Amino acid sequence: MSDACKYRTNTKKFASDMIQAGPVALIRKLRWLYAPDPVMAGYALRTTCTSLLALGIALWMELGSPQWAALTVWMVAQGTRGRSLAKAKWHLFGMVVGVISGIALVAAFPQAPLMFILLLAVGIGTFCMIGTFMPGPASMTNYRIHGMRASGFTYAIVSLDGIADPHHIFAIAMSRATYILLGIVLEASISGLFQLGLTKRTRHQLASTFEDTLKPALTAIAGILVGKEGAMQNVQAIFTQITTLGDQVEFAEVELGRRDHAGDHARAALADIAVLLARALDLATLMRLPLSQDDTFRREANAIRDIFLKLPARLEGTEPMDNILSDLLTLRRQCRQKVVSDFSTAQPDDTARAAVLRHGMLQQALVELIDALRMALTQFEASRHPQPHDHFHSPIRSYRDWQQAITNSLRSSVTVFGAGLIWICTAWPSGLTFIMFVCIVCSLFSTLERPALATQAFLRGACCAVIAAGVLNLALMGKSTTFEMLGMWSGLAMMLGGLAFAYPPLTLPAVSYNLFLPILIGPSNQAKTDEIVYFNTALPLVLGLLYASWMYRVFLPYDPAHQRWTMREHILRDLHRIADGHAQETVDSVVPRNVDRFVRLMTNSGSTPSPVIQAYLTGILSGMRVMLNLLRLQAIRRDTRLGAAARQALALVMGRMSHFSGRYHGHYGRTLRATKLAILRLRTCERDEARPRERFVLIAALTSLDVIATELDTNRVFFDASSPYFDPSVSPAELESTG
Repeated sequence: MSDACKYRTNTKKFASDMIQAGPVALIRKLRWLYAPDPVMAGYALRTTCTSLLALGIALWMELGSPQWAALTVWMVAQGTRGRSLAKAKWHLFGMVVGVISGIALVAAFPQAPLMFILLLAVGIGTFCMIGTFMPGPASMTNYRIHGMRASGFTYAIVSLDGIADPHHIFAIAMSRATYILLGIVLEASISGLFQLGLTKRTRHQLASTFEDTLKPALTAIAGILVGKEGAMQNVQAIFTQITTLGDQVEFAEVELGRRDHAGDHARAALADIAVLLARALDLATLMRLPLSQDDTFRREANAIRDIFLKLPARLEGTEPMDNILSDLLTLRRQCRQKVVSDFSTAQPDDTARAAVLRHGMLQQALVELIDALRMALTQFEASRHPQPHDHFHSPIRSYRDWQQAITNSLRSSVTVFGAGLIWICTAWPSGLTFIMFVCIVCSLFSTLERPALATQAFLRGACCAVIAAGVLNLALMGKSTTFEMLGMWSGLAMMLGGLAFAYPPLTLPAVSYNLFLPILIGPSNQAKTDEIVYFNTALPLVLGLLYASWMYRVFLPYDPAHQRWTMREHILRDLHRIADGHAQETVDSVVPRNVDRFVRLMTNSGSTPSPVIQAYLTGILSGMRVMLNLLRLQAIRRDTRLGAAARQALALVMGRMSHFSGRYHGHYGRTLRATKLAILRLRTCERDEARPRERFVLIAALTSLDVIATELDTNRVFFDASSPYFDPSVSPAELESTG
């Protein structure tokens, strides 16, 4: 057979396989519909029934816009009891703030449309700015930020409904508050009926959360101890898991009722795993230095590796935690004793003495690694078995900045004000509805780092809601006169949205679908949604989302390169502040902040070339470790046992590092030279020192200085801020080497 015939045969076979694979792939994508997860199917059914109950009660009370009660149920309902209660609490808070603000706005400008629109935009922007500063990640699952989102869209719907009839603004506001309160109370009450044995399950979940995170971390550290290539390749996934699970601990605290501080200890334990990984990276750096390893250390590393790998099984068993901590304490003492034994051994030459010093530095790194592990296990044990009268607290930290807050505020304010100008200039009869949908989108997404992508997904869900509501309004419910018919058809449509919510790729479109479907159906006791009403609601909805999506792309759009540069500039400023001694930084503040940067960069990398992202990820981890070692050097400088020469050398390093102030002022070369000079001086001090305690202090200082010097030298492109990062002057070979 000729090559041409073979090519045609293979082409036909490939086309046939593609045709056959198409329906199969489509069927698999629809698995959420015909074979849903039983737990999430129960969530969809429960929420649908609760939403219909809220709608029925609102109709029975003859409220003017009962769809807001059903909508609120879908906004508050979540897959777990803790999430639902947390979101309900903050939604209620946001509703109160929004209602009061909406009444004040209409009362202040009842007949001044331009000032009304201006203050409406300013109010939405202010809520977005406040939400940006709320603790926790800037995500849709951060319910503190959701409180400000709820304030924003409640402020919008109250004021926009009230401006058309300002004489009845109080009655309008109270009716909106009644809908929202009805939805919150029903969802919180009914979801509680399906949570049996909640406390026991939550404590088990906290334990499994820690164990599931510790196991891959210990596996990676075990690979480092034996010199395995690529041992830390999955560190990115571990850091992401730490951030995600740390965010979920808050909901476990809600489920436990805050009767103890188990959630605080669990959050601290996850943070200690991040510290453990940072210490492991320091150990990996020291192991790559010349004269650092010998046969004795390799045997010791293998023994420690075996202990670490067996640790998860011991945690899952019935062995008391005191035994595990005692074994780790014994291991720590052995590492210290090996250094003491080397002190008393005479060395034949300078090379042997340098090797002994390197070995002592490795032992010091092992001690710090074991200390971090012991701290994580101690916090884990405290979360499993909380003690009475415990006052430990580990807060959820926030790392927002004014620049980001102002950007979020301006983006939402200008978008809302532009929508208001469109209404004023065109006198569109449905203009207020158009502005309302724009305000809802701006309130929900302006606190996110990439609102344009979220708005696109929201638009897809809204289009599905438009289609579903069109079928319901114009065909299936055209002649229905009872609530039973309304509930049957709308409940079926809501159930589809609830099932889609459980499928991760469709979560955000499903939120939009569930949010706008009750509005488009528009149930009422007095009238039915006819074609005119339906289209006058659907058209502003689609146009409002299109307009908001377009504004997010043209006004202060998300710039990944600028975000990376800003992140890097903040890291250099943190180095400057820590070295200067003015910052009140601790390990508990440095590690979570840099892990947050690490995860945000991975989440928002988008289509950026992999070498650039990898270089930044490496740089963030490197910067975190330099910060941790600077903190240790600051503590060592305060040790009275440190000699004058060593103290002067450390002061020189801190003085040079304090010039790491950001753009065009890196002073990289002088800082690296000062660090290497300090290493030489401290080696001399350690060689001349005879007292064991003072030598321990000098070895600890040398360990930190060696890590700092190696990181500065290895990641020069990141730390050298004399020119913009990754500009054309950086060669491709240098860029690739940073990965």
